[in-house]
Amino acid sequence: MKTICFFNNKGGVGKTTLTGNIAAYLALEMGKRILIVDCDPQCNITQFILGDTRTIELYWPENKDKEEIKVKTVLDVVQPILDGDASVNKAVKPISKRANRFGVDLLPGHPRFSLFEDPLSTAWTELPSGKAGGFRVSNWLRSYLANFENDYDLVLIDVSPSLGALNRSALLSCNYFITPLGADAFSLLGLRNISRWMTGWIDYYEIGLEQSERLNSGALEKFNIPKDIRVKDGFIGYTLQQYIAKSKAGERRPTKAYERILSDIPNEVEIFLKNFKHDKELDPHLGDVPNLYSLIPLAQSANAPIIALKAKDGLVGSQFSQAAEYRKIIGNLASEIADRIN
Repeated sequence: MKTICFFNNKGGVGKTTLTGNIAAYLALEMGKRILIVDCDPQCNITQFILGDTRTIELYWPENKDKEEIKVKTVLDVVQPILDGDASVNKAVKPISKRANRFGVDLLPGHPRFSLFEDPLSTAWTELPSGKAGGFRVSNWLRSYLANFENDYDLVLIDVSPSLGALNRSALLSCNYFITPLGADAFSLLGLRNISRWMTGWIDYYEIGLEQSERLNSGALEKFNIPKDIRVKDGFIGYTLQQYIAKSKAGERRPTKAYERILSDIPNEVEIFLKNFKHDKELDPHLGDVPNLYSLIPLAQSANAPIIALKAKDGLVGSQFSQAAEYRKIIGNLASEIADRIN
């Protein structure tokens, strides 16, 4: 089982849409067993997959007096830690793929998952002491996912754009990460932020590992805490959201304001993410993602991936050709990702 996070410090680059549609292609077209874990307190991918009605019932049930909601979320996984323990609730089961059109199992997010930020930050400060408790809390997701090692081929984790403790813990549990970019300066600044942030916490974590081995030898093994930081060389590439273009001599080209950004992206990626590259020889540019215009709200209202949209969902006119083109693009991206992680 491999774990991937689509991550950028810049919001609005289509990260959640990309995660959901690539997951759906891997599941529906390539037959992969996929789990999506929603670690974003905004719960965008949960709402994308489940739809408004089911999402509202999940967080705000009509019968508010009901003692227990049957569907569990990521908040239930970490509730023991919020209660003062260092373990996770491994009994929480994801929602089955039978309940959605994406063909994926889903561990829903929860708005109150943001409360987990403080316990994670506290645990992080304990790492230099070498004690197991801080490592156990920091590796909560990896510990939970170990319970499903034989159930899935791939786990996709959706996160917010922040550089905080929640995302640090998510990336700490990942094998790989992909960075969706837009053709704007803030996406490039996001690359620089990611580089400095990840370098800093990886160095800090490794110091904690050294201290644990020196001061509390055997403590991490006792709780099955891994010592490897898999995401350290887990960058497998970036996608580029389609830029604003204009027609000139029959050819669509980027507007002048974007030309310098586009030309700078490969160099910026090489400078700031080269140390994280999974394969130093491969071109990190996975592909471009088109502007989907009306297809995104249509997919959201249908609670379906764009590759599965049909006429009964409201697909009309030129949208059919747009959806077909997007299917090819997503298929190429999914195939390239599958090749790189194998």
